[in-house]
Amino acid sequence: MVKHIVMWTVKDGALGKSKKENAKKLKSMLEALKEKIPFIKKLEVGINYAADEAAFDVVLYSEFESRADLEMYVAHPDHQALKDFIIDIREKRCFVDYEI
Repeated sequence: MVKHIVMWTVKDGALGKSKKENAKKLKSMLEALKEKIPFIKKLEVGINYAADEAAFDVVLYSEFESRADLEMYVAHPDHQALKDFIIDIREKRCFVDYEI
């Protein structure tokens, strides 16, 4: 089992939208991947409610059967289609991939 966790901070005013609007759109776009990419075993997206300078705004938690499945997810056209939007709205990104 492979777990893939990504966190982003979102720019306020990116693409003419508020941070909250872009975070909600990102959440919706990421959640839609679960129906489009069959090898995602689990996918959760959360928007942070805590106001702290160390906090990230959006988190993606996902699970895959194997490293190969995670690699296929990353390369999948529906996942790749989100890249431009994410690049436009993000300030920072961090991630971790690990096996259990």
